[in-house]
Amino acid sequence: MSFLQEDQDDMSNLLRVEWTIIPQIPPQPWLDCSACSAPKPFECSGKARLNANGKKLDAWLIYECSACSKTWNRPIFERRSIGDIDAKTLQALQSNDPTWIRARAFDLVALRRRTRRIGEFDDADVRKVVLSMTPVWSAVEINLVVPMLASIRVDKLIASEFGLSRNRVQSLWAASALRSDTDGRDMLRRRVRTGARLVLDVVELNDRVSIEMAACGR
Repeated sequence: MSFLQEDQDDMSNLLRVEWTIIPQIPPQPWLDCSACSAPKPFECSGKARLNANGKKLDAWLIYECSACSKTWNRPIFERRSIGDIDAKTLQALQSNDPTWIRARAFDLVALRRRTRRIGEFDDADVRKVVLSMTPVWSAVEINLVVPMLASIRVDKLIASEFGLSRNRVQSLWAASALRSDTDGRDMLRRRVRTGARLVLDVVELNDRVSIEMAACGR
């Protein structure tokens, strides 16, 4: 697949798409497992635990050792007054709401307060929506939406979705055939984030069919 830069003065002929990046594997803390007698990665079990002590509540996210299933309770909050907890959070904890738990599992900032070593994974599902398309388009504008922390870098995302090597992506970037006005020159090395926008120029008719399929998820 070849990509060539066209005249950048005319950016009206765009295929505009939105890619929502959904990470698949939550970060895994490495902890000293007493059963294994060695540091091991712990996986989020998808379950929470809520405990009442008078009018105070404790809540934990339950992790399991990947080798022996020994559990570790990661604190969500401790000794919190019932009145200080919003109804949605309380309901999510009581019902083990998977969406709420998943969001907590991807909270890398909170996890870093509990452990120094964390395994991250860049596996992600990419959900694609066409925002607009002109009859004859000459460039693809990719708008990223990342609702929760994702570890995949921009260069790997573009390479995997368009079937390119990372070196090819770097070459396109160096030639300004792939560019962005949101994150500067080092954007390719950064994690994907909401609000990032990339533009990929295309001129050869044979390329447009395969690029359209990749960009739109068809």
